Amino acid sequence: MKFEAPVAVTEIAAFIGAELVGNSQLMAAGLNEIHKVTPGDISFVDFEKYYNASLQSAATIIIINKKVECPEGKALLVLEDPFSAYVKLVNRFRPFEPATKAISDSAVIGEGTIIQPNVFIGNHVRIGRNCLIHPNVTIYDHAVIGDNVIIHAGTVLGADAFYFKKRADREVIYDKLVSCGRVIIEDDVEIGAGCTIDKGVSGDTIIGRGTKLDNMIHIGHGTVIDRNCLIAAQVGIAGKVHIEDNVILWGQVGVNKDLTIGKGTVVLAQSGVPSSLEAGKVYFGSPAEVASEKRRELGWVKRIPEIWDKVKSL
Repeated sequence: MKFEAPVAVTEIAAFIGAELVGNSQLMAAGLNEIHKVTPGDISFVDFEKYYNASLQSAATIIIINKKVECPEGKALLVLEDPFSAYVKLVNRFRPFEPATKAISDSAVIGEGTIIQPNVFIGNHVRIGRNCLIHPNVTIYDHAVIGDNVIIHAGTVLGADAFYFKKRADREVIYDKLVSCGRVIIEDDVEIGAGCTIDKGVSGDTIIGRGTKLDNMIHIGHGTVIDRNCLIAAQVGIAGKVHIEDNVILWGQVGVNKDLTIGKGTVVLAQSGVPSSLEAGKVYFGSPAEVASEKRRELGWVKRIPEIWDKVKSL
């Protein structure tokens, strides 16, 4: 998320009650997660094993729970609970705006776009030209939709990220990391009925040009799907996944978080993807492996009773 105008790091420090270490002249451009940061961004870290990655990232300002050596030109905001400080900043710079009508006055809808009955379009949404939005679609605030997009009934764009911090010493143990990202749907995308596409925690969830989604698909926060992909029904994709161009995921494929599926890959139905897949290959199984090798393996598994009988007869 980018701020409407740069904000002084001294103002940020005072607002969250942090000790400022490093360059006090900096201006913050926005908030972002570590995997999405660009120069000028604020990020946060509260686990020591991630300190180095955060300090060496593109983030200019890091909210951190321990005083450490500050990289040259950057600023650290030191306080006990970076997670809660980050949430406080989100609530200040992108506060929730209650809806007052089904289609917000601040939404911009392009020429030739058809909005069917019972569609909800939130604040600051942008929809391009010649789109078709079917009944009971919900489009949360700040979503961006390109030209020639079709969205079928009951789909939800922009629900919050499924992202929580565990507080084991309390009765209610999970704190919500409030989402301030967006959903971006590029030109010529079709999204089936009953799909759910979550916004990024602070960055964007993106569906690339020409990609087609079947019904009942879930796409997690911050995932980026590139151009001309096909995704069949009941696929579930976790957060922060990158799916490159021309990938096909057949029905009921499950994809773990924080991985990449390479260009031109095909994953056959009911496969589970726990880690990144190389480009241009066909995969099957759980965990997904190259399909030809997996089929040979299953052929040998079927022969185990026969082989065991032969061993017992020796």
